[in-house]
Amino acid sequence: MTLSFDDFLKVDIRAGTITRAEPFPEARKPALRLWIDFGPEIGEKKSSAQITELYTPDALIGRQVMAVVNFPPRQIGPVRSEVLVLGVSDAEGRVVLLTPDQDVPNGQRMH
Repeated sequence: MTLSFDDFLKVDIRAGTITRAEPFPEARKPALRLWIDFGPEIGEKKSSAQITELYTPDALIGRQVMAVVNFPPRQIGPVRSEVLVLGVSDAEGRVVLLTPDQDVPNGQRMH
């Protein structure tokens, strides 16, 4: 499927900083609950991410990530996931988070 550039622009991908992370034992697959600060325009949003193979909650605090912020919220068990944190699989299939390679202001849009 080919995507038009106008369609691509509809996907709002922003940088945010993880302010809180904790285990999510109620999830069907091992996951973490995340609180991510996207700056004053968007604020703090919650998400669930299956990233437990490479990341611990304590190691995530203060880390910048990229996330889609304009998908509708999704209920995942008792957690309402408000953004989709982005990652790619490594050679073993573990999720590696997509992050800016330098600090950027929270809420900056990908372009």
